[in-house]
Amino acid sequence: MKKLIIVIFGASGDLTKRKLMPALYSLYFTKRLQGNFSILGASRSNYSDDAFRSYIDNELHNFLPTKMQDKELIEQFIGHLHYHTMDPAVEEQYKGLDECIMKLGGSGFDGNILFYLSTPPVLYGVIPLHLQSVGLNTKASRIIIEKPFGYDLESALSLNKIYEGVFDEHQIYRIDHFLGKETAQNLLAFRFANGIFEPLWNRNYIDYIEVTAVENLGIGDRGGFYDHVGALRDMVQNHLIQLVALTAMEPPAIFNADTFRNEIVKVYDSLKPLVEIDFEDHIVRGQYTQSYYKKGYREEKGIPEDSRTETFVAMRLEIANWRWSGVPFYIRTGKQMPTKATEIVVHFKETPHKMFHCKEGNCPKANKLTLRLQPNEGIVLGLGLKIPGAGFEIKNVTMSFDYNQLGGIPMGDAYARLIDDCIQHDPTLFTRSDAVEASWRFFGPILEYWKAHPEAPLYGYPAGTWGPLESEGMMRYHHAEWSNPCKNLTDTDKYCEL
Repeated sequence: MKKLIIVIFGASGDLTKRKLMPALYSLYFTKRLQGNFSILGASRSNYSDDAFRSYIDNELHNFLPTKMQDKELIEQFIGHLHYHTMDPAVEEQYKGLDECIMKLGGSGFDGNILFYLSTPPVLYGVIPLHLQSVGLNTKASRIIIEKPFGYDLESALSLNKIYEGVFDEHQIYRIDHFLGKETAQNLLAFRFANGIFEPLWNRNYIDYIEVTAVENLGIGDRGGFYDHVGALRDMVQNHLIQLVALTAMEPPAIFNADTFRNEIVKVYDSLKPLVEIDFEDHIVRGQYTQSYYKKGYREEKGIPEDSRTETFVAMRLEIANWRWSGVPFYIRTGKQMPTKATEIVVHFKETPHKMFHCKEGNCPKANKLTLRLQPNEGIVLGLGLKIPGAGFEIKNVTMSFDYNQLGGIPMGDAYARLIDDCIQHDPTLFTRSDAVEASWRFFGPILEYWKAHPEAPLYGYPAGTWGPLESEGMMRYHHAEWSNPCKNLTDTDKYCEL
């Protein structure tokens, strides 16, 4: 194996200890990361190699599952770690980084470097230019950039111009960890590897679709960052629209990085643009307020008492193409919800004729397919069946599948999968520049409208609830309602009352 050097900018930060180092170790544990490699942390914190190794060693035990805590393997992995103290914002300090990398690479090193930007977004446009200044943008190098890629369309275009001037597109990996989840990838397999559902996957049989990604936590210590970002930038513009694209995309003729990402961009380009008159009917934004023992958003550390940053967004999207014309996509995300869950719910149309009488108003419900991405990853299909006994009383029951049923095969870590793909030069599950720009073209006008109209509605919702009631009202014109994930997400058999 050629020498590989993984450089993590922001190596002393929270993302590195919680996600990146456990992901890299899991690759080492599963023998996906082997042979001649080094991991170099680069950050302003003053560590020696030994001190950095001790810090990561202590933190790994907090974030690794018990079954992966092999003392001998962890010691071997820690031996591959190195550290270089520097300020990534200062160009003059990259000469020292270059010298450190060349020393680790040794004679014959061909520049096989993976740069990971685990830094504040303000450095995303700075680091590549500084790498270029010392010749570290080698033909064999790759660079991974965390979200958000840009703050709006203008900044995204500017960033893309910077990166395209330093790296080729195939060297640029804009990461969205949602696409690293096995269940997100299995959505494609579910659609395109089975002949049952794909013929029904269109406006003729589907009534509406929900995409939900909610958390039962607040913003924690991220107040200074989050108040300048908000839920739309943090979750909707990247994560949720990616899930919409996976749900709505056409099957590529062949499956490779280019054809897959081409179909993603086609979905983005087909989003029906919203004009100002639509905003209040199609978008509900909210901010969590104090509830019992939970703080309100404006009581969180670093948040102004008059902040109008949204912590909840619900939207109705329409995709203007032959397959989806007339089918609304309802998406929502929020902080301080009753539970943590990510799921896609496909509501099929009701039968054209109701043969069975409703008893006490309890009519058979239309079929509903739930694809759970987290937690308890799996698939639930709601069906109407006859209750044993006299007459024809119909009850909704579920057929469910849990990924734990796959013979104990580990689900894997999303970051590990994506980092491994980057090591293997596979960009399939990473966002391409045209997709970033297409997404910002759609969502940018919404952000501009909110900025220009500070009086635009921002609804409060008590922490621990399902968001503003106005988000329910947004769906009523379609006689739709949100399928709120059940609170008890540890018992698959009681997952949902369909």
